[in-house]
Amino acid sequence: MSPERWLPFLGIVFLFGAIARIPHLTTFSAALAVLLVITSWWRRHSLDGVNYRRRPYYRRAFPGEHVPLQVEVENKKPLPLSWLRIEDPWPLAVGPEDDAILAPSHLPERGLLTNVFSLRWFEKTSRSYTLLFRKRGLYKVGPATLQSGDVFGMYELSRKDEQAEYLTVFPEILPLERLDLPAEDPFGDRRSRRRIFEDPNQPMGVREYRPEDGFRRIHWPATARTGQLQVKVFQPTSAQVAMICLNTSTFDKHWEGVYPELLEHLVSVAATFADRYIQDGYQVGLISNGCLAHADRPLNIPPGRSPNQLGALLEALAGITPMVMTPFEQFLIHEMPRVHYGASLLVISAVTPPVLMETLVRLKRHNRKITLLSLAEEPPMEIPGMEILHRPFQEQDEVRKSSSRGMSNER
Repeated sequence: MSPERWLPFLGIVFLFGAIARIPHLTTFSAALAVLLVITSWWRRHSLDGVNYRRRPYYRRAFPGEHVPLQVEVENKKPLPLSWLRIEDPWPLAVGPEDDAILAPSHLPERGLLTNVFSLRWFEKTSRSYTLLFRKRGLYKVGPATLQSGDVFGMYELSRKDEQAEYLTVFPEILPLERLDLPAEDPFGDRRSRRRIFEDPNQPMGVREYRPEDGFRRIHWPATARTGQLQVKVFQPTSAQVAMICLNTSTFDKHWEGVYPELLEHLVSVAATFADRYIQDGYQVGLISNGCLAHADRPLNIPPGRSPNQLGALLEALAGITPMVMTPFEQFLIHEMPRVHYGASLLVISAVTPPVLMETLVRLKRHNRKITLLSLAEEPPMEIPGMEILHRPFQEQDEVRKSSSRGMSNER
């Protein structure tokens, strides 16, 4: 019950004691009323000026890495706090190294990081933990619930701190030996370190038709004007652009469900290629039909070669969820007009239904350089002029690798 509700009753008792001339009754009611007023005021202002902050040393890390964490709380007012209880919802996947620190929560895969403090006026204190990043993902920490009250412990007040943190666990980057790629050129045929091609967005003139020219290059107004077949000439551009196209569907039909281990392997393979492409000096982009965490849209990162590009790619891969927004074939057709014309396409997929292969044939006809990396059990059909790598997913190897990693962590 709120302390203010007692005041009318105490006022009646005080008046009755004064009329009946009972000093003990008036003294008791007046003292109790003063006490209730103090506790009520203390309760209302107990959480004023109280700041709670999480300070992880890193907000992004790879699975198995340990990250120091400090939680700080500050009382920025002259009123002391006899007790302050903070419950901070924390995902188990990025929780403290010692699981027992987190209290149970009603939410699955989450616990409560609970701390109790006693703060004097204008006092600041902190506590240290060691986080263990266990599983790929983008995790929300918080918002925390702060509870405090009066010095007598009669009443309490709670408040939600709306500040939340996001911790990112990158996908694991696999050694290329595990993918068993061709030693001479694991990313397909390449003419040179810096490739020259013609950019159709930058025309520079016309010339006479040659037998090797495609029908789409014919410049019809110039042909009508000269009476001879003329073709467009485009500005030559030097670039190394790679676009990773990730299909997160683990079954032929995206609504059939999710194979979690296969999805994790798909994401790790995409991260491995992104890392290698960046090391080789490529401008790397990424598209995927998988839905991003805390969003309802598929993934699309334009090619880039900045120092932050690899971090952006890995962070996007970390946030991919099992939800598929659209069939991969439709997604590819929809995204291709926005993909750099001279980009090398690396298609990574765990399923290779006929409709996907037909889509790749259509893209190949538009002079797209495509490499297909299939993780399906059955090898995909051969497509002339397209590099196809068949590396079926072996769940037993993944389980053995996870077990060995767990044993090494215990040691």
